[in-house]
Amino acid sequence: MIMRRTLPGVLAAACLLVAGTIDLAAQRGQQGQPQARGQAAAPIDLTGTWVSVVTEDWRWRMVTPAKGDYPRVPLNPEGRKMADAWDLARDVADGNLCRPFGAGNIMRMPGRLQVAWADPNTLKIDYDAGTQTRLLHFDKSLKPSGERTWQGWSAAEWEFAGGEGRGAAGAARTGTLKVVTTHMRAGYLRKNGVPYSEDMLMTEYFDRHADFGDQWFTVMAIIEDPRYLSQPFVLTTSFKKEPDNSKFRPTPCAIDPPLK
Repeated sequence: MIMRRTLPGVLAAACLLVAGTIDLAAQRGQQGQPQARGQAAAPIDLTGTWVSVVTEDWRWRMVTPAKGDYPRVPLNPEGRKMADAWDLARDVADGNLCRPFGAGNIMRMPGRLQVAWADPNTLKIDYDAGTQTRLLHFDKSLKPSGERTWQGWSAAEWEFAGGEGRGAAGAARTGTLKVVTTHMRAGYLRKNGVPYSEDMLMTEYFDRHADFGDQWFTVMAIIEDPRYLSQPFVLTTSFKKEPDNSKFRPTPCAIDPPLK
């Protein structure tokens, strides 16, 4: 009688032990294999040509705002001082017309961009605005070096819905592209000289979605700058996919005179 009462418990314990052993072996096997990154692990496809859809902040994106027009940007006193001292003629003379086309503002520029894989671990974004190029690096062993650039250094990784590796075998994965950008030259958050410094840290989240029969992606940027901002500056920008690249026309960095 004792054996009959305890046998189910013994069998359950044995099953748990076997399952645990299999799971541990699987984990060890996974640890011995290189983790897929970049193109091989992509849960969403961002490649193609996309056009910015300016449905918000029109007066700060489509035209050059007047000097001192910087509402909603959480500038600290030093940041406001810099913005109030902006002089377009000085930027022209100094060869700094690309300041608004740096990583901190390039996604806000009206126009088109092309996304393609430069190699299996590097996603490339070419912008027609300012003829700029960003490289998003999935290889964590690479680090920034050399001089700072307008687009800085962008470290990229996929964030999967429900966590890495979850879901039924063969099921389509969904997720988000996370990009952290540093090592950039000082630039402008808006065309009218609203500054960001070399100490800026920008974290972006790219999400692809379908709306109204079209393909879109939206990027949320969290911009932190201890020198010029009193708190993080959060922006969302949307792009709609185009059927081809026939309207993609790169132009040099140029800024129209500000509104009076």
